[in-house]
Amino acid sequence: MTPRVRKPKWGLNAFKPLRNAIVKVKWLYFTKIWGMDIHPTANFSLSAKLDRTNPKGVHIGAETYIAFDAAILTHDLSRGLYLDTRIGKRCFIGARSIILPGIEIGDECIIGSGSVVTKSVPPRSLVAGNPAKIIRSEIEIISRFGRMRAGSGVPPS
Repeated sequence: MTPRVRKPKWGLNAFKPLRNAIVKVKWLYFTKIWGMDIHPTANFSLSAKLDRTNPKGVHIGAETYIAFDAAILTHDLSRGLYLDTRIGKRCFIGARSIILPGIEIGDECIIGSGSVVTKSVPPRSLVAGNPAKIIRSEIEIISRFGRMRAGSGVPPS
């Protein structure tokens, strides 16, 4: 006889449809009112910060996830820069990361939590640190949210 697994009566997943609806409204706000280029399949935390000083400079690709408190910047007022910041398809931007203006992040990249990205990142790379450095290149992403195949990628030389 197999033991019967008891499901909890409630959990935080009960709020997932509400969260998804709020994210969709925020996506509409960013794309329709501010004019940001965010793919409909891109997902982001409600606390992610997208630069509204130069909103048309934000470009986020399909199936990309931006974790909590990450900042995507498109301007630098002290230098008078207003640049486009591009994030490719199937990327994962870690919590509290900062992407500086004018940076291009290639497809299928992972940005480690707390990283400050000061230079463009080639496709299929794992970067971390302050300033962010390439930890691995040619990584293989197997699903959304930055999950990569074990043992994939080569360390930088």
